[in-house]
Amino acid sequence: MSLPSPKSTVVFREVPEGAILFCTATETYFSLNAVGVQVWRLLHPTCVSIDQVVERLSAEHPDATADVLRSDIAELLRALLESGLVELPKAA
Repeated sequence: MSLPSPKSTVVFREVPEGAILFCTATETYFSLNAVGVQVWRLLHPTCVSIDQVVERLSAEHPDATADVLRSDIAELLRALLESGLVELPKAA
């Protein structure tokens, strides 16, 4: 799966518990925990694949296995896509 990028209509705002995302086009709110914030910051163009995100997070969270991280990241990305907060890169 290619890594999506945040839509230009999404506002990202950190809060003590993580972050809030707000899409100005659809008025959709979405909350992220601290690890979700890390994933958000690693979205395309910072990283281009889930494997790159897993590698970065594995270094910061050595207690989590790569399989658990990959599964959790994929679940978050699906939720962000379904909420219309991110978009997949256009095919060249």
